[in-house]
Amino acid sequence: MDIGLQPLPPLGGFARFSTVDYPGHLCAVLYTQGCPCRCRYCHNPHLQPGRGHSGISWPAIMAWLATRAGLLDAVAFCGGEPTAHKSLRAALRQVRALGFGTALHTSGIYPYNFSQMLPYVDWVGFDVKAPPARYAAVTGVPGSEVRVRDSMEWLLSGNVAYEIRTTVHPAILDTADLIAIARWLELLGVSRWVLQSFNPAGCVNGDLVTSYAPIDHELLDELRGYVPDISVR
Repeated sequence: MDIGLQPLPPLGGFARFSTVDYPGHLCAVLYTQGCPCRCRYCHNPHLQPGRGHSGISWPAIMAWLATRAGLLDAVAFCGGEPTAHKSLRAALRQVRALGFGTALHTSGIYPYNFSQMLPYVDWVGFDVKAPPARYAAVTGVPGSEVRVRDSMEWLLSGNVAYEIRTTVHPAILDTADLIAIARWLELLGVSRWVLQSFNPAGCVNGDLVTSYAPIDHELLDELRGYVPDISVR
């Protein structure tokens, strides 16, 4: 089937310009609808259901992107969880056919789909949400730690540029959790890790908004003993 005729993932949002969703590149951002995870700190809860009511159509998006050739570098796919949709591969191919680079933001919760999309991705933003022993507690998805491990293996064994990042909130990940993640990343050979400050915008859990505290600098020094290059964003 021609890639232009294949069904594509449901869209829940669209941003025309971003300088942060694919580091070093000016990109448009497409937000796909649907995510199995129920992370308490989620700031896009409206994207969790499999279907939404954005009214954004793929033909309109592709027509607009065709006018941005030479002005934008890439298109970033965010969510929700973009890899929930096998049809994302067709979307990535369409975007590349227009001459754009591609970025993918994922939790790695669908390892097979992720592996099938990697050949069409230039950069991956990979969310490590918890140490393996606590993954299901954070995501609400039983067995999610196994899925994420598989996706990490696919990512780290390939040649795609990537960023590993973790959202930090003391009510969700305590000091022991962060150290456990750092040890895990060290075992995997990860040398760079981004710790993302909790974003209260859109979060529906009021207790998280009122109880947030920044990460301690002494803890950062300890974490760097496992992963040397850590930045806080």
